[in-house]
Amino acid sequence: MAKKLIAGNWKMFKNVGETVAFLKAVHERKAEFEAAELAVFAQAPLLPVIQAEWVKWAGKEGVATWFSWGPQNIYWEDKGAFTGELAPGLAREFGSTFALAGHSERRQFFGETNESAARRAVAAHANGMKAIFCVGEQLADRDGGRTNDVLREQLAALFKICDKAHCGFSIAYEPVWAIGTGRTATSAQAQEAHAFIRAELVKAWGDGEAAKVRLLYGGSVKPDNAKELLSQKDVDGVLVGGASLEAASFLAIAAAGQNAT
Repeated sequence: MAKKLIAGNWKMFKNVGETVAFLKAVHERKAEFEAAELAVFAQAPLLPVIQAEWVKWAGKEGVATWFSWGPQNIYWEDKGAFTGELAPGLAREFGSTFALAGHSERRQFFGETNESAARRAVAAHANGMKAIFCVGEQLADRDGGRTNDVLREQLAALFKICDKAHCGFSIAYEPVWAIGTGRTATSAQAQEAHAFIRAELVKAWGDGEAAKVRLLYGGSVKPDNAKELLSQKDVDGVLVGGASLEAASFLAIAAAGQNAT
């Protein structure tokens, strides 16, 4: 996997004007990053804004090549009486080629379970998008030596309903204690967790299928620690929070990804 996936999660930030300014800044530096793979995850109303702006600059043929976007959450049914949810097909209509599933904040604040997160991830692929399935432990789990147990349980829900890796599938390891706290897992801790996840993928899906899955690290990723994290053997990309809100810092992380070995 030569290309590192640099994904930005904007969470509940950015209005229309800020989104347009971000996209303009990224497009102005297009020549530097056409060999990279970048994606951003925005609030649902911003998806058509991103689509319209990117098509305007890149043309229809330039969409979803090196720069992509998607929703932070989708539902697993195509339609129905599910107030407040986002239909995956609708997200796809607005140019989404990625979708997040099971982000730690969805689990922490909105009752997302391992099972519902897995169903969202599978629904993304059923609707032509690539899922990023998020897993990770709380601080008490880390301090109690239960990190692998938590990861195994989260992954088991996915394996139960999905017997192989879909094209473009990614798993993001998010140590919850390192999100928005300024505290980052060391590169060795990230690699250790990723190696464990890779081994679980091999057990569930076999070597060939496991090799198709990109493993992303998410947890206070910044320009100054990105290269070291991305240089780890089993770190195939990053899921960036706060540092993805400004184009300059997001692209600095993308540059680190291009230079990582």
